[in-house]
Amino acid sequence: MRYTSDLTDSQWELIKEYFPAGNKSKYDKREMVNAVLYLVKTGCQWRNLPSDFPKWKAVSMFYYRAQRKGIWDEVQRMLVKKTRIAQGKNESPTYALIDSQSVKSVSASENRGYDGGKKRKE
Repeated sequence: MRYTSDLTDSQWELIKEYFPAGNKSKYDKREMVNAVLYLVKTGCQWRNLPSDFPKWKAVSMFYYRAQRKGIWDEVQRMLVKKTRIAQGKNESPTYALIDSQSVKSVSASENRGYDGGKKRKE
């Protein structure tokens, strides 16, 4: 592990099936995922990715390709299910909460015109 964002062996074992090694990429999938996690954790730009990761363009293409295929969403759903089961909860939540402040702000903005949210009725 070089960075705190890098996956441990047990973490990689959980998700590696979502990133099969069957294509022509010259980079290891685990390194690509580690690069994406580094970007997410640090907030750095693609071009500022440290040089010990694969090239930033390759990481960018890997990320966006996985996003289009829905892989990141699948991984997140699987991890949420595993976490909920480990906590003794049902696999899926049985109810949801809606923030009343968010609901108020959405409905209030529908009645406004092009006046920047001012209370004018014109």
